[in-house]
Amino acid sequence: MSYTWFDLVGNLGVFLVVLAFYLLQTERLNSHDIRYSLLNLTGAILLLISLMVSWNLSSVIIELFWIAISLIGIVRHFSRKRDNSPATGQTG
Repeated sequence: MSYTWFDLVGNLGVFLVVLAFYLLQTERLNSHDIRYSLLNLTGAILLLISLMVSWNLSSVIIELFWIAISLIGIVRHFSRKRDNSPATGQTG
């Protein structure tokens, strides 16, 4: 068995997803923190890249869901930020 570039990419993805979960469980991040969603998104993309070389349908499906859910978190983060920003140039 040889260790290839896509093995490294996949292992980095695993590390990022596990790191995100660890930081969440140890309360160093919360689920509303953009970094949590970005770690999950990046990890899932890296795993998906490695799966393009070493195909596994079930793993591809879960990574696509992981990416979609992470994107939902990122969109919600920016929606909350926009909703909480002070209105400029408007008087009450």
